Amino acid sequence: MATATHRVDRDHEHIAEIVLTGPGHGNAMGPDFWTEFRLSVEALSAEADLRCLIVRGDGKNFCFGLDLAATGQQLGPLLAEGAVGRNRIVSEATSMQQAFNALAHSRLPVIVAVHGWCIGAGLELCAAADFRIASADARFALREVKVGIVPDLGGIQRLPFLIGEGWTRLLALTGDEMDAAQAAKVGLLTEIFADADQLLTGARTLAQRLAANPPLVVAAIKKVMNDRMEASVNAGNHAAAVQNGMLMQSEDFAEAMRAFMERREPKFQGR
Repeated sequence: MATATHRVDRDHEHIAEIVLTGPGHGNAMGPDFWTEFRLSVEALSAEADLRCLIVRGDGKNFCFGLDLAATGQQLGPLLAEGAVGRNRIVSEATSMQQAFNALAHSRLPVIVAVHGWCIGAGLELCAAADFRIASADARFALREVKVGIVPDLGGIQRLPFLIGEGWTRLLALTGDEMDAAQAAKVGLLTEIFADADQLLTGARTLAQRLAANPPLVVAAIKKVMNDRMEASVNAGNHAAAVQNGMLMQSEDFAEAMRAFMERREPKFQGR
């Protein structure tokens, strides 16, 4: 199974691996990603013989996050449409959220194996998984604040359950990076490996341990734990989408996009 944005590998009868491939630089997530990823997760979850899912990145990094150039081309025309455009932006965000909701709601336990950079939407994907492990060179950041938008794919809803309110606010409000050692210290990661090769071996070993357990019970435990935070995640996702519907028509968002394309620091005016 292969798509424009990822492929599915199988090296064990009960385990599948979704490998992020782009086509954006650093496996960045473009417009096609959200439907393709959701459909793959749903199809794999429906396979009776599968018992665990690994998500990893191809190449030198896990994921650079949202492909801003490609997404900008998709959403750009909506920014001049006033209230109609705002509603359509909220609708697009809600649709995109379903990709990571599918991962969180899957009956399969999900392991995310991170090497290199994990930025923005990449970190929000991680937050929707059950286990996060990484190589020592992994770096994590929520960069949305730097480009004039709210993280609206579940990250700032799910991360407080993983690392607490304070660390989530630090990541979301500063846009600063966190290295693998700090990520493990605050509870984002459960294990760190020396390099990408050892990371993949570790992910597959953990997957085999999970696959050895009774799959109906594993799915039930995951559902019960997810139900604790479901209402909070849903409410936060809706709020984030609505906020971005307004913010993406601001002067600061336009400045952020210009600065990104011109490779310079933005100058925000609060308008």
